[in-house]
Amino acid sequence: MPDDFVIARNPDGDSTLPYIVRVPLGDGILLKSRDTWPRTAKVYCHRVEEWPTDAEIVERVAVRSCVRRGAAIDLVLDRGRENRSQFVITVARGRQMIFWQTARTAKQARPRSKPPTARAQGIDRLEILVDSHERYAWSFSNQQADTRRHALPAGDYGVMVDDRIVAVVERKALGDLVTSLTTGKLKYQLTDLAAVPRAAVVVEERYSRAFQHEVVRASVVADALAEAQVAFPTVPIMFCETRKLAQEWTYRFLAAALAAAELDEYGAATVAGLTEASPLPPRAPTPAEIRVWAATRGIEVSPKGRVPAAVRSAFIEATRPSGG
Repeated sequence: MPDDFVIARNPDGDSTLPYIVRVPLGDGILLKSRDTWPRTAKVYCHRVEEWPTDAEIVERVAVRSCVRRGAAIDLVLDRGRENRSQFVITVARGRQMIFWQTARTAKQARPRSKPPTARAQGIDRLEILVDSHERYAWSFSNQQADTRRHALPAGDYGVMVDDRIVAVVERKALGDLVTSLTTGKLKYQLTDLAAVPRAAVVVEERYSRAFQHEVVRASVVADALAEAQVAFPTVPIMFCETRKLAQEWTYRFLAAALAAAELDEYGAATVAGLTEASPLPPRAPTPAEIRVWAATRGIEVSPKGRVPAAVRSAFIEATRPSGG
């Protein structure tokens, strides 16, 4: 096979990676790919042991340069457009992962936004509960927070006041979100989330990426998201572009929810205390009420002017509740 960059269709129809690419480095690096070029986002790739004999060639392009620099392979194709890209080899969750990217998609994946470093709601160290079943949980290492494993009634992360869960956040990757929408699973999750005083769903991706699913039509995803928000208006679905920003948003949301819950409980306790310690005195009777009472008992009272103190005292004594 010549030293060209070659793209072919994956003959394995059950694979979620429908293309196979050959990177002309050394004897050739073979990868399964999710797309034919990283146009809107990074493209996930996976190694292939050998080139399929029945693979249908989609594209073959001459190569100007193909050089490995550390954990990346820089590829320059001999054409005017879509000619510069990079394959990045990294390790995530204990296994090797390969991403195909361009300068544009790499920039989109790292938005120029620096999360704030100030404490959320003035809390020195926010204790965030991590659901016992959450795998690969966020550490919140960039936030002023500590994590503790705890069984949550809903969601993946939460905060507690006096042994009561007051807020939770359900974390979703984009693929999980679309699958949950189309299978109906998300409605059950939103039902559980809505039972918590404050809850939200946070997505580790931008909203526009939800419409680029390989199988599910964009209109289906858009309608399902809208229906979910109408059905559960108290549980917002927040798209946060990256995992880092999703983690920051979750930290801020839980801190704000905790502060609100503590304020609610303080206010309720204060009102209850005032009611028990300082009951309101009974309303003073009006002169008209006293004159009507006196007339029914044959007590003479001038129709104008002040009511005599003795008559007023007699009225209060007569109308006082028993046992008072």
